[in-house]
Amino acid sequence: MDLAVSIVVPQGLIFSGQVDRVTLPGAQGEFGVLKGHSNMVSLLKSGVIEIMREGQESLIAISWGYVEVRSGSVDILADGAVFIKGDDAVYAAKKLLEDASSDRLAISSVIARIEAHGLR
Repeated sequence: MDLAVSIVVPQGLIFSGQVDRVTLPGAQGEFGVLKGHSNMVSLLKSGVIEIMREGQESLIAISWGYVEVRSGSVDILADGAVFIKGDDAVYAAKKLLEDASSDRLAISSVIARIEAHGLR
């Protein structure tokens, strides 16, 4: 775990920590980041950020945002985000995604992933 990840929304920091890997909903498609990744900046679309840390997966739904990737860190600025834990959070994540995008097919796919994660 040598990859520092931070997620910031207008209200403040919602996640900061060392992770094994992170998967992001890039505007051009989903992509994963490990330590040593090439430097880049990307637009993020509505979707789910997957964080793997010590064998545990966490999901965070975002409306949209930007990411700056460096070899040892990932800094995400999102317009809105919901940490997906529990039924209330699943409902809030669905609402965030539906309000953020008119692409119903893409949102339905993401919501199905969120619901599947919630059942574990």
